[in-house]
Amino acid sequence: MKNLAETRDIIKELLFSQKLAVLSTHQQGQPYTNLMAFAVTDDLKFFLFATTRATRKYSNLMADSRVSLLVDNRANQESDFSEAAAVTALGKAWELQGLERQQFLKIFLDKHPYLQEFVSSPSCALLRVKVEKYILVTRFQEVRELQPSS
Repeated sequence: MKNLAETRDIIKELLFSQKLAVLSTHQQGQPYTNLMAFAVTDDLKFFLFATTRATRKYSNLMADSRVSLLVDNRANQESDFSEAAAVTALGKAWELQGLERQQFLKIFLDKHPYLQEFVSSPSCALLRVKVEKYILVTRFQEVRELQPSS
């Protein structure tokens, strides 16, 4: 079993090197997935993403805040089976408002400055996921878990 510091480092490297995550919400008991631009806080406690309020994912989140997000570094090569890493973040999402939105918007835009116009739209919601647990899979079968507070 790898130590927590090493696991945290691998997760952090993966999350800071990738720009897109797969977001899974619930739609009437069925999973619903979307590819999303995301950012994460330095302490790994929060994921951030933006969506317009008219989307299915936003409506799903308003009905059930539980989400999972998957980030990986696959290259669609045979070597992925031994070299790719994937991390799943489990948590609950909610829309940010006011000063809190401005604080976290900076983190999101530092990673995705080209989305400035999109996230500045009055119809766009910035959402924050409080991560309860990360599940890291490397070498196609080595599984490690990390709670951001540990």
